[in-house]
Amino acid sequence: MDENNQTFVSEFLLLGLSGYPKTESIYFALVLAMYLVILTGNGVLIIASIFDARLHTPMYFFLGNLSFLDICYTTSSVPSTLVSLISKKRNISFSGCAVQMFFGFAMGSTECLLLGMMAFDRYVAICNPLRYSTVMSKRVYVSMASVSWFSGGINSVVQTSLAMQLPFCGNNVINHFTCEVLAVLKLACADISLNIITMVISNMAFLVLPLLVIFFSYMFILYTILRMNSATGRKKAFSTCSAHLTVVVIFYGTIFSMYAKPKSQDLTGENKFQTSDKIISLFYGVVTPMLNPIIYSLRNKDVKAAVKYILKQKHIK
Repeated sequence: MDENNQTFVSEFLLLGLSGYPKTESIYFALVLAMYLVILTGNGVLIIASIFDARLHTPMYFFLGNLSFLDICYTTSSVPSTLVSLISKKRNISFSGCAVQMFFGFAMGSTECLLLGMMAFDRYVAICNPLRYSTVMSKRVYVSMASVSWFSGGINSVVQTSLAMQLPFCGNNVINHFTCEVLAVLKLACADISLNIITMVISNMAFLVLPLLVIFFSYMFILYTILRMNSATGRKKAFSTCSAHLTVVVIFYGTIFSMYAKPKSQDLTGENKFQTSDKIISLFYGVVTPMLNPIIYSLRNKDVKAAVKYILKQKHIK
């Protein structure tokens, strides 16, 4: 494209639900309520995992990381979405858009790896219980979490840098709630082949590989459980894995719908973001972080006992 036709974009306009003004107030109330649940539920889980010695185990360490991740992810996008819904202020600066995109990619990539790490933790705990304390020592599980965060951050830096250096030629209307990378790439007036290639590689590394770890871990877990003679042992093993599997299904179901479809078809053509895609993005961005602490831990006896203990100690003081 002729360089004379390229215009520097200093801000973007997020359409969100502007086409459905009557539903914006309802959407505002729902998102605000879910955001408060996210902060409360995940905050309680973080506090419990830090202050109760009974929860100083690899499983709850990973859960604490997931809770912190969910709070960071939603805080990077939900407040601005709420402001746009209640004040109709839909513009976001170029740098603000880049920050939003970075956190979205970083948190999503890190969560994929953490879910794979958690599956491996359950595999060792159930299939090799005698070696669990040796294999999953504090040094090991802290290193696993650190690698997940670092890798997710590096992946996000690469994807965000490649997307935000593209020329947008004055077209700054993003038909989405946030600066989601696919919606932003649709505005580019240059070849996005490199973006597509790096995103495919990212999908393989952060979606497919962790999913393979989860799949094979649970195949071995299932084999081990079925060989148990004790019905109580089988029930306990199933209960420790059911929450993780539920979150894996919800998380991967929504994220594959967003990022694993053919990019050559999804990023070309008319600049239209289907309502169904917006709903999927909402589900991934707000509903899943809200459900994580409920599914994982708020119905867990250990967490309930830890919360009661902490509240009791505060009451005594």
